[in-house]
Amino acid sequence: MKRFFLVVALLLAGLAGPVSAWANHILIPMDDAQKEHLKAYGIAYWLLTKQVEVDWLLNYRGGAFACKNAQGLENELSVRGVSFQVISAAQYTGILSEIADPNANMDIMKLEKVPKIAVYTPKGKQPWDDAVTMVLTYAEIPYDQIYDDEVLDGALPKYDWLHLHHEDFTGEYGKFYATYRNRPWYQQQQHDAEAAARRHNFTKVSQMKGAVAARMQEFIAGGGFLFAMCSATDTYDIALAGLGVDMVESMYDGDPADPNAQQKLNFNRTLAFKDFQLVRDPYQYEYSNIDMQPQERGVYEDNDYFQLFTFSAKYDPVPTMLTQNHEKTIKGFMGQTTAFRKQLIKPDVVTMGDNKTSGEVRYMHGTLGKGTWTFYGGHDPEDYQHLVEEEPTDLSLHPNSPGYRLILNNVLFPAAKKKKQKT
Repeated sequence: MKRFFLVVALLLAGLAGPVSAWANHILIPMDDAQKEHLKAYGIAYWLLTKQVEVDWLLNYRGGAFACKNAQGLENELSVRGVSFQVISAAQYTGILSEIADPNANMDIMKLEKVPKIAVYTPKGKQPWDDAVTMVLTYAEIPYDQIYDDEVLDGALPKYDWLHLHHEDFTGEYGKFYATYRNRPWYQQQQHDAEAAARRHNFTKVSQMKGAVAARMQEFIAGGGFLFAMCSATDTYDIALAGLGVDMVESMYDGDPADPNAQQKLNFNRTLAFKDFQLVRDPYQYEYSNIDMQPQERGVYEDNDYFQLFTFSAKYDPVPTMLTQNHEKTIKGFMGQTTAFRKQLIKPDVVTMGDNKTSGEVRYMHGTLGKGTWTFYGGHDPEDYQHLVEEEPTDLSLHPNSPGYRLILNNVLFPAAKKKKQKT
């Protein structure tokens, strides 16, 4: 009789496929053992598209990923060059027990949903423009490009995650007038923006950009995830604070700015910043005093670093997810907006990376209604200064970039099964 049951069990196992195909797990380490950190995020996204649930092991081996071994997964990992380990169900149970220990600052976040991603970017963007589109492409994570027309036509609710990069929501075309106004790309950018404003019945580009910023705020409040870098961070809040106020000079919109624009700002509308002062000079390559200036920061390329905060994985899973990395000290990098002045940040904002010595915040997060937003200072994590008209970064030379990992943490964040925070 025992022999009969053994035969039946073996037959059933054979019908279900080899034992190794269903009992094993794949562990994708994200510590220094990983050869391709950035492409590993793409693997996690690819698994979600195949309806395979992924465990994000917060603070375990640099924020490792794990899942049941799926058909074609080992081949996909090998093709993309991502390091992985095949482990038994018993071994994985041991890892889960280690993570569950109340004294261990680790937790498991289930990734279930395929995030639908939109990148807010002009159709004729220049190759130096966007670190996020570069890393999404490198990681093989698909995204849609949208811009003012799509936002104003109501496209945002179709997406889970929206990225803004190196955008100027004040309508001043990046304040590039003094240096680049004769460049064909600058003139084309101005022409395209003015045409879009007319299509949507705005008399000025600044008015259109303010309306776009307001639509994005509605997107967040309704449950969306917004991520912004470089000048899309401070100019976004400036546009919200100055809705209905003429803050720009005649070379940008045809008439002088309101001399009382500063006094008319409404900081109750902003996401992150308060009490900032506008830079009124139209020839100065700066928007406000939110951004720390090089002469006051006291750092240079060889000593420019910021520290990631360590959060409680079991009690504060959101900032823990957003700070997963194999490094806690991140190499700094500049942008039109590089570093946020700490005293101008609202008290309810969560700082996730800063340089305490210079009093600057580089990476932060907040909530609005049902959604969240993240601001990340600087332009390109692997190009310290990244000048206008430079060639784009070759990410195959930086497959383990800790700075780029922070971007991809945000991309996967909307895939997580929601947990109630315990604080």
